[in-house]
Amino acid sequence: MIYIIIIILGLVLDRLTKVYAIHNFIENPISTPIINLTYLENRGAAFGILQDKRLFFLVITVAIVFYLLYYFYKSHKTNPMILNIGFAMIISGALGNFYDRFINGFVVDFIEFSFFSFPVFNVADIFVSLGCALMIIYIIFIHEDK
Repeated sequence: MIYIIIIILGLVLDRLTKVYAIHNFIENPISTPIINLTYLENRGAAFGILQDKRLFFLVITVAIVFYLLYYFYKSHKTNPMILNIGFAMIISGALGNFYDRFINGFVVDFIEFSFFSFPVFNVADIFVSLGCALMIIYIIFIHEDK
């Protein structure tokens, strides 16, 4: 049950923040010494690669999410909680960006570090990154080869 809550919470946070960014940061971006809140239409993937490959991203996202949901459904009872939370976060973030790509044709990004050069990102990206980090922690520190 907690995993479904994580997926839904991630989707809701992502949608709310993107709608807020659309209504507020297009005309009035915010700049601070740490974070800039701006508006960017990302028609590619991470770091802006593969620009304008919308169909590719839609198909690959559906395939990955279906696989993750299938694997999650089959193994969530035997997986450790850290791995299940990681899967739930990745699924949530992938679905958040999928929604943007499907409805708008691009992903809304709006968070940017101002103290070093890093691509503009969004809440869905944060969920995917944190989910991957949890999976890496699991693989390195918890998983035991059988």
